[in-house]
Amino acid sequence: MIFSSEAVPFSKTGGLGDVAGALPKALQETGEVDISLITPLYSQTKPGLLRELLFDNLYVEWLGSMRRTRVWYSEAGGAPAFLIDAPEYFARGEVYGFRDDHERFAFFSRAALTLLGRLGTPPDVVHLNDWPCGFASVWLRAGREWGGFLSRTRTLFSIHNLAYQGAFDPGDLWRLGFRQGDESNAFMQDGAAAALKAGLLACDAISTVSRRYSFEIQSPENGYGLDWLLRMRRDRLVGITNGVDYETWNPATDEHLAAHYDAEDLSGKRECKLDLLRRYGLPEELDRPVVASISRLVAQKGFDLIKQAGGAIIESGAFFVALGSGASEYENFLQEMHDAAPHRVGIYKGYNEPLSHQIEAGADIFLMPSLYEPCGLNQMYSMRYGTVPVVRATGGLDDTVENFDRERGTGNGFKFEPYTALAMVDKLHEALHWYAEPDVWRTIQLNGMRADNSWAAAARKYVEVYRAVAGM
Repeated sequence: MIFSSEAVPFSKTGGLGDVAGALPKALQETGEVDISLITPLYSQTKPGLLRELLFDNLYVEWLGSMRRTRVWYSEAGGAPAFLIDAPEYFARGEVYGFRDDHERFAFFSRAALTLLGRLGTPPDVVHLNDWPCGFASVWLRAGREWGGFLSRTRTLFSIHNLAYQGAFDPGDLWRLGFRQGDESNAFMQDGAAAALKAGLLACDAISTVSRRYSFEIQSPENGYGLDWLLRMRRDRLVGITNGVDYETWNPATDEHLAAHYDAEDLSGKRECKLDLLRRYGLPEELDRPVVASISRLVAQKGFDLIKQAGGAIIESGAFFVALGSGASEYENFLQEMHDAAPHRVGIYKGYNEPLSHQIEAGADIFLMPSLYEPCGLNQMYSMRYGTVPVVRATGGLDDTVENFDRERGTGNGFKFEPYTALAMVDKLHEALHWYAEPDVWRTIQLNGMRADNSWAAAARKYVEVYRAVAGM
């Protein structure tokens, strides 16, 4: 059983939604596990995705009373899914960003655990994801100690981004139902209560979304105050790189594209490039390279480097197109960059799923200079679409992108180590150098397109971990 605060196709704010949506389906396709998903029902969830109202009388013990809650059933994501329907908590237009987020997801955890009892057979393993599920981790541990229905259920806790820890006022712990000393103490982190810390302490095993990130988070530089805990539990910590849903992200079948193509015939990519230039109102200069970015506009994603190098990117002679929203500092910078070179720079503020596919297909180079990146998906989407990634060697970016080697003809992209604008621009120039040699560029493209970053490969690794956790 997987618990997640977001999951495609029901909800999404970032990579967690992609992962929690794709992994259940991939696990089910292995035929080796019986898997289901539990997630909230948000106002952004399309009603047509819901198959039936399964329960209208799930009674959840909450804030001193029994709260009646509805549960919907769906198979729209390719595997059984149960959606917790609590409008006062989840029908707010956004998934996160509210002062009572800790209360909202503590309720989700309590409701999900209550639902397990209603469904019948206790699961061998509950797979929890990020800080919103930290509450469930603590309650599952306590339930095991008290005996009862879930006493034999084990937990795997996945870290998708250690920086988000679900901090809140510890004065709320008692009200939320954490009244034992050990339970309350598990949350305490630098004077605040942190759901992530509690979840990591209480779970049986920990996974994170790339091998390199599993080592990085054990260091003070990348541990965000929890490196000591992760070092303490390193014997139960594993890194499994996320996969790509190749049914959704496939240039040969993608419904959002102006033309289709694959590794055997790349001709449709040129038509997709023309379509992209038109969408951004840029000159139809098909031989000029397009450098692209799809990202939350935050420092973590390397936008301070892009801001420093904006002039150099324009001077390189390439087009630059961006899709994203976030900090006003970076939104304003992109606008200024566009205003300074309207025939070279195209921007779209916000998020647009079809456009993200069109950028992956129409661009030549994908720029992803993250300060840290637990896994990253866009670099893998890019490779699938024959768009060559230029990334910083961190986390999953380092695990999935191999530097191009001209002599051996190996490598699927370009990566730099120092977190500086100069290092980023040097690698971008190297990529542009090889772009000017079509035969070499095609080699790099095909190396990326033929890489196996599928969820099938990742799912097999998760099955092995589930078996190990169930035997603990």
